[in-house]
Amino acid sequence: MSSTGTSAPPSLATLRLWQLVSPALPVGAYAYSEGLEQACADRLVHDAASAEDWIVGQLEHVLASLDVGVLGRTHQAFADGDLARARRWSAFLLASRESAELLAADRHLGQSLARLLVGLEVEGARRWVDDPSASFAAMFALAATRWDIPLPDAAGGYLFAWLENQVTAAVKLVPLGQTAGQRILLRAADRVACAVRNGLALVDDDLGSGAPGVALASMRHETLYSRLFRS
Repeated sequence: MSSTGTSAPPSLATLRLWQLVSPALPVGAYAYSEGLEQACADRLVHDAASAEDWIVGQLEHVLASLDVGVLGRTHQAFADGDLARARRWSAFLLASRESAELLAADRHLGQSLARLLVGLEVEGARRWVDDPSASFAAMFALAATRWDIPLPDAAGGYLFAWLENQVTAAVKLVPLGQTAGQRILLRAADRVACAVRNGLALVDDDLGSGAPGVALASMRHETLYSRLFRS
């Protein structure tokens, strides 16, 4: 028997989350590989298996252990109306970026999203435009709070958007076929729920990243002669 028409349609909050994670979001995320381009140049990443290892490793040792926790804290700070706390955690995330390119990328994405949110009339976004402490995770949390997106869903969407961007970069850089890229995305997405759960459970003193290979690749990328990406 068909179940057509018996399921509830997606909520407005869900649709807003889809908008935030869409590749069509005009913040310029496509311009950043976050060290992956240098890893490919050094042949650390050279096929689908090594690309998956690189992406999943960064998901677990940077995004889950740092970004998710900061996103959770800024989400709560915005919900509480505590701008100073949100700014402090956003600045902490930026200070944790381990190279000039990673820092510049996060600031660019954060301020780009802030400007977009101003255009979408999101309350409180204007004060973050050109604010050097505006990280992408904090601005993502601001949008999620204003659009009533639950924190676990917002964190999962943030991670999936990052995964999709990394896989897209890997398809171009390794290079990989489109189907191979989708297989990586499918398997990596299986780790998102665990990453959200672990990241949101961390206490303040446990927040941090542990991916020295990514940091070194990002630093080396600053002097890479020919490149497609800005990081």
